[in-house]
Amino acid sequence: MAGLHTYSRYQPGPAPFSVCPARKGRRLNGILFDCSLSLKGWWLVLVLLCGWVMAQNALGHESAAGDTGARAQHALDPEWGVGSWIWSETTFNKQTCRFWKSFRVPPNPPVARAILRVTADNGFRLFIDGREIGRGSDWRYLTEFDLTRLLGPGPHTIAVEAFNERAEAGVLLGLRIDLVDGTTLGIGSDSSWLVVPNEERRWEKRTRPGQTWQPAKVVGAFGQAPWKTMPYAITQLTPPEPLQLRFWQRGWFQLLLLSVLLTALVLYLRLLARMAVQSRAQTMLQLERVRIARDIHDDVGAALTQLVLQGEILKTELPDGAPVRAQLDELCERARAVLRALDEVVWAVNSRRDTLRDFSSYVCKYAQEFFGKTQIRCRLDVEPELPAIAFDLVTRRGLFMAVKEALSNVAKHSGATEVFLRIGRRDGDVLVVVEDNGRGFDPARVAHDRNGLVNMAQRLEELGGHCSVWSEPGRGCRVEFRVPLAGPAERRKRMFTLWRRARNALSGSTANLHGSSSGETQPLKQTQANEH
Repeated sequence: MAGLHTYSRYQPGPAPFSVCPARKGRRLNGILFDCSLSLKGWWLVLVLLCGWVMAQNALGHESAAGDTGARAQHALDPEWGVGSWIWSETTFNKQTCRFWKSFRVPPNPPVARAILRVTADNGFRLFIDGREIGRGSDWRYLTEFDLTRLLGPGPHTIAVEAFNERAEAGVLLGLRIDLVDGTTLGIGSDSSWLVVPNEERRWEKRTRPGQTWQPAKVVGAFGQAPWKTMPYAITQLTPPEPLQLRFWQRGWFQLLLLSVLLTALVLYLRLLARMAVQSRAQTMLQLERVRIARDIHDDVGAALTQLVLQGEILKTELPDGAPVRAQLDELCERARAVLRALDEVVWAVNSRRDTLRDFSSYVCKYAQEFFGKTQIRCRLDVEPELPAIAFDLVTRRGLFMAVKEALSNVAKHSGATEVFLRIGRRDGDVLVVVEDNGRGFDPARVAHDRNGLVNMAQRLEELGGHCSVWSEPGRGCRVEFRVPLAGPAERRKRMFTLWRRARNALSGSTANLHGSSSGETQPLKQTQANEH
């Protein structure tokens, strides 16, 4: 029979093995941590908790090993290397019985060889440290396992699940551990083994015995009734390979992963709390902005309106040509200018106006009123059905001030008869264009002490947008404002893009100074217009 060898005596030396597949894989017990940690002290709590768990496990192994440590030197049969036949207190047909035992291998000297022999009437499954390493079904044959590569220093467990078909039942086992210094440890089946209840789950992976586990019963000595027949042979199986634990299966990695997850959880909770606080603060800020806008409009606006009315009444009581009448005209005009500026402030502060649609309506109304007192015809070209999407305070006020500056420049310097105001969207940006049919100008000859173009460009850059000016003498002027409709994150991205453009433009300007063609004059004018 292949893989079957018969010996008359127990041989501790090397022996041939028959090849059989060894099952690979190992399951590690997970540890569930349920704790609440603060951001500053949770690392310390985690370290202390891990130390406590390790200490408890170590004490448990020591206590479990201590229960059997005094009996580590079990009496093994000198010829076959096994103990006695054991079973539970009761025996019946179709019975399953589980046996468990813990022991400890000393750290020094190391293990030279470890041989385990086992059989059962009628069948068995053998587990070492929770890992199944073999089975058997005929009590007349001993199954031998070489555990040399599996038994390192520290605590270990042996678990046997036996099945009795009928009549007598028993388990026979012996483990012999030879150390390098010649010391021999023997563990045989006897009454120190524990019987595990059948309803116990994952019992083979336990490192400490349960409280309800009862001692095994010795039902017969080796070689005596009812098992007088000596084993026919010893079946030597290929020793199982040691488990190759990947790094993600090791305890240190699991603890590290747990700590990272706990850190992420704590940071997430803090971020969630901060976002809730910021959301509440934003809501309160919007309500406060509405209140301030209402108070300014009702109190300050009403007071200025009353002053204008009183000035107009006083003018009617004065004769024409009176010196005071001219002063009252100037005073009333200044009061009306303050009212218009106050109206702009109320519009900017009011959070109910933070939409693109309201911005478009207000700019168009302002342009019509502004050019209504001049000879310039204002034409509006607004994208139909602009959505009422959010348009934050900083962006809409900055864009409005830039448009206001452009309209003022048309009225003061262009000499135009017609101006076009276009408002719409392009590629997710807000696009506002102010174009006139005036005399135009050469951007290259703009005086450096003129701040209008510079102010518009700076405002748009602060908003993460872009201001472009096209003009030629006798062909009017076109000013284009473009700002992102998204929030601050998009503005920061746009500012980074502008910085890259400015760097590239600077490099191009340097190259043009060393040698530029006449065909590049117009782009250079446009760049200078943006700079001014």
